[in-house]
Amino acid sequence: MKQRVLVTRAELPGGGLARLASRAEVVRPGTGKPGPAELAERAGGAAAILALGNDRVDAALLDAAGPALRVVALASMGYDAVDREAAATRGVVVTHTPGVLAETTADLAFALILMARRRLGAARDALAAGRWDLFRMDDYLGLDVHGSTLGLIGYGQIGRAVARRARGFGMRLLHHDPYAPTAVADPESRAVDLPTLLAEADVVSLHIPLTPGTRHLIGAAELASMKSTATLVNTSRGGIVDEDALLQAVRDRVIHSAALDVFEREPMGAELSPLVGEPHVITLPHIGSATEATRAAMVDLAVDNVLEVLAGRPARTPLPGSSPTPSSRD
Repeated sequence: MKQRVLVTRAELPGGGLARLASRAEVVRPGTGKPGPAELAERAGGAAAILALGNDRVDAALLDAAGPALRVVALASMGYDAVDREAAATRGVVVTHTPGVLAETTADLAFALILMARRRLGAARDALAAGRWDLFRMDDYLGLDVHGSTLGLIGYGQIGRAVARRARGFGMRLLHHDPYAPTAVADPESRAVDLPTLLAEADVVSLHIPLTPGTRHLIGAAELASMKSTATLVNTSRGGIVDEDALLQAVRDRVIHSAALDVFEREPMGAELSPLVGEPHVITLPHIGSATEATRAAMVDLAVDNVLEVLAGRPARTPLPGSSPTPSSRD
């Protein structure tokens, strides 16, 4: 008899979902993002849950699945929406998808740097609105990327991938990793403390997970310590930045610009963040890993984790510091 697996979306990129369905009983919601009540209703008896990074996996959902649940596999590198303590207490393995999205997300991060520094969004919008009626030397003047200083907060897979791209632009590199402040070494990037990075960088790019310790890591004080010509880029998690403080900082020209792929409230629907449409702010709807190949690889790795655990083998990519095998609930 096939084991039951709850998947939190009706469709996913690539062939991973079909592969899973050939080996397990897959339960899926209707179209759109299901609410907590629908997921809880469908979770009963599930041995595994395959979820996306912004799906809330809390004690209520774990309990709705019941004692058969052995693994929650995220098709995401981030895992802040999962109650890790609740999962550990119930002996449930939680996995994520490192190693498959770093290069793609770094591409997007660097695109945001270029868009914000060179004011490409404002120039594109003016052209589309029919306002390009005369060539002026002072239109849409941005700031140089080449030769500037890039400060990376977080120096793991994605941070290092962004650094590799920055070297091609002749950028000076600084990095600060709150999880390994002294252990991260790189001959081409200088490890510094956070105040030094914020004071010296022309571009500050965030590449850290959202945890209680990193929530609102960048607030009014940190923004005020940056250069007035600096750009803040966030492709990690929205909650790392105090969005109210950022909005005020950009409007008051405390910093030059910002570029965001992530927000504290996702998705937004029609109720947009005031940062969307703000001059000198580039905004995108969390598409850092959104290429056909990368999203398919994320689903494939999540499916691999499900199948490995259900077969009684260790998960391939459990969360950092967690067990790769389920434990008894007794």
